[in-house]
Amino acid sequence: MGLPAVMPLPLAQIEWCAPFSGAVRQALHRLKYSAERQLAAPLAEAMAARWKVAGAGGELLVPVPAHAERARRRGYDQAFLLAAGAADRLHVPWHPALERTRRTAPQFELGRNARRSNVSGAFALRAGSRTVVQGRWPILVDDVLTTGSTLVACAEALYDAGAIAVSALTVARER
Repeated sequence: MGLPAVMPLPLAQIEWCAPFSGAVRQALHRLKYSAERQLAAPLAEAMAARWKVAGAGGELLVPVPAHAERARRRGYDQAFLLAAGAADRLHVPWHPALERTRRTAPQFELGRNARRSNVSGAFALRAGSRTVVQGRWPILVDDVLTTGSTLVACAEALYDAGAIAVSALTVARER
């Protein structure tokens, strides 16, 4: 159900399941802010179904990490839950190859240009992950795509580690 958009380079492909509104928005907010972890399973199932239909490649799911402090406060990282669930349904591995190197402002509070600079250089390869990424085609997994700035920053870190291509899969797309 993708909405037309310009592909932010250097991503090879971006797929999403639904617009970020209504029940999807409510489910993602409950997953992120109300500790309703059980919502990750049906959202991951929708992501896997979308990728099975529209995915052009990829062999490893990589979640877009929250800052460690934010994940600690929440008790989990929602992108990790989504990646694990989608990987199970797609029968491909997932690996937490990236880490946030610094805390960033929540992207929803920022405009397009500020979003880009907010996440620029904010992601790096996690220690020991180079061999997992090098020569492979990772698929980034996140909850919501808005401008693509976060996905681009993550893709750049994966390319620096030797990825041959990077795609992305999200639950929703904000317009």
